[in-house]
Amino acid sequence: MEMSFPEIHLPVVEPSQDFPAGESWPFGATYVESEKAFNFALFSRYATDVTLVFYRKEDVVTPTFTFKLRHPAHKTGNIWHCRIPVAALNGATLYAYRIDGPRDPKKGHRFDPEKILLDPYAPEVFFPASFSRLACERPGPTDGVAPLGYLLMPRQARASGDISTLRHTHDLIIYELHVKGFTANPNSGVGTAKCGTFAGLVEKIPYLKDLGITVVELLPVHQFDPQEGNYWGYMTLNFFSPHQQYAAGDAFDEFRSMVQAFHAAGIEVWLDVVYNHTSEGNEDGPTYSLRGIDNKSYYLLTRGEEQFYLNDTGCGNTVRTGHAAGRALVLESLRFWARKMGVDGFRFDLASIFSRSSTGAISSGDSPMIMEISYLGRLLDVRLVAEAWDIGSYQLGRAFPGLDWMQWNGKFRDDLRGFVKSDKGLVAAAMQRLYGSDDLFPDKVYETYRPRQSINFITAHDGFCLHDLVAYNEKHNESNGHKNTDGSDYNLSWNCGHEGDVEAPPDVLALRLRQAKNFCVLLLLAQGTPMIVAGDEFLNTQRGNNNPYNQDNATTWLDWDRLQQNHEFFRFFKLMIAFRKVHPSIARHTYWREDVSWYGTSGPVDTGQKSHWFAYCLRGASVGDDDLYVMVNAHWEDRMFTVQEGNPQDWSCVVDTALDSPNDFSETDRPLSGPKYLVTARSVVVLKSIAKSKT
Repeated sequence: MEMSFPEIHLPVVEPSQDFPAGESWPFGATYVESEKAFNFALFSRYATDVTLVFYRKEDVVTPTFTFKLRHPAHKTGNIWHCRIPVAALNGATLYAYRIDGPRDPKKGHRFDPEKILLDPYAPEVFFPASFSRLACERPGPTDGVAPLGYLLMPRQARASGDISTLRHTHDLIIYELHVKGFTANPNSGVGTAKCGTFAGLVEKIPYLKDLGITVVELLPVHQFDPQEGNYWGYMTLNFFSPHQQYAAGDAFDEFRSMVQAFHAAGIEVWLDVVYNHTSEGNEDGPTYSLRGIDNKSYYLLTRGEEQFYLNDTGCGNTVRTGHAAGRALVLESLRFWARKMGVDGFRFDLASIFSRSSTGAISSGDSPMIMEISYLGRLLDVRLVAEAWDIGSYQLGRAFPGLDWMQWNGKFRDDLRGFVKSDKGLVAAAMQRLYGSDDLFPDKVYETYRPRQSINFITAHDGFCLHDLVAYNEKHNESNGHKNTDGSDYNLSWNCGHEGDVEAPPDVLALRLRQAKNFCVLLLLAQGTPMIVAGDEFLNTQRGNNNPYNQDNATTWLDWDRLQQNHEFFRFFKLMIAFRKVHPSIARHTYWREDVSWYGTSGPVDTGQKSHWFAYCLRGASVGDDDLYVMVNAHWEDRMFTVQEGNPQDWSCVVDTALDSPNDFSETDRPLSGPKYLVTARSVVVLKSIAKSKT
């Protein structure tokens, strides 16, 4: 929403006109009501000439007013700042910068006064009708083709105040989804005008509540470059505004309303945030903002050859978060989204980038950037989640400097995928992942992690979805335009005997369904925090594409017809979520320790290379819960298990993934007839004690 200015017919104020210095904080354009003026503040250490340019929407080529900031009057430290009355802007509602300085790419400087530059703290981005990424990549002026910032009333004037956060405990169930892809398909059941929007998500809240979700983790919603071709949104242009293309109306108001609706339903909202790189790409990319404002301060450059960017993100550049300018940008953005937008948690893409020093060196100890985010997280009462790796480092577990952060556990994904498809020698690894990955998150007296810090997942947006994990041996990314060379070749997938869905025989389809149920059970029985990818609960497919980052079409839009087609699997998934939530014994504050015993088929557990089976008993008395007995057979042959605790009549069979629906999950007691139970090849059986049964 724009600020409304009265019609003012004044001559354009000459650049020589003097205006007060204003304040060097906060960064961006801040409206000062008492003075009817805007305060502007911008970090640029190496700039020698900074000019503000202002436009009306009807003419984004010819400024209504320009103002050249003067040194030293308008500079404090490395911050340029001034205060300009609204009356001087001649009705302008848009603004940008022209900045000059050293023009020496070999020394890291890429100043170009012909470029129109977006304020990195702009509260909202305006895209001219002639906006062109390609034009911004080329030499020469970018008037009329570059993104601009809006001059807005204070956020407080548009909002009803801060939004409080939510906090779930043992019932935490994360659901990763793409804002557009979740409801873009016409069969989503969402009104046409709201398909693919924040408002569209609100209409799906009853579905998410019914499934049992307590957290929605949204793929990037910061305004990204709409012409870059990254459907996932990992090419951020501005860190302070919701992506306009995800809104049916005003993006700011619609996002806040969405968060409030989720909170009213008891669902937390987390954001996948990308502070490690920007949409400006490598040295051949467009000049939108940071590159032209102060390239050397905002980006990490290769040593000795500073015309090139350190590319530890794989996306062309790496933000210099070890520098004060980069840190301020990240911290202020987090504060804005937590306080003004009500976000409950942040998942940091390639978070190990934050352990880089200001020179790009990897820190093996404490990281100032991570410590500052940690402190801010405490103040704001938000959750912090790390993807603890990047191209240059792998810091999963205790190697990551954020001691109280949660982390995506890629080892859980890999070990469980390999185990379920019957790879050799993975029994011990599977047991450790179910136990909570205490090898990665130890609870020693001098180094105490919590099992909840491990975010367990089988699938994520990046890689095969659950259906494709059991339906394809190879990636099929031809439609991405890279001749199937993109995307990981290390998928640990198995097609169950037939590649893809076309003409797949019934026995293969049945085995796939069983394998999908096995993954579901093991994920939801594991100690830690489970994460599910949207659509996996009804076996949505991306037809073998494991890297659909540029597929804004039916490949990535959820096919809601599959909810009805696979309603029996959806029932199973939903009941497994409910089972986990009603049994706090599974997701404890500390590890299971003496409350768990591990077994084999009829004696001690076999962790040898040829073993593919194990069992365990999780006793729940210490937390006022039922006992659970789980038997897992990842072998291609049936195995007879002996239940090695209690009497047969003490146990009821709740889950047997080898059985057809509705017997695969029994909602009534189904007592054992004896101490032995035949666990079918590639299946999981879950028993619970009858005497203390609560469900």
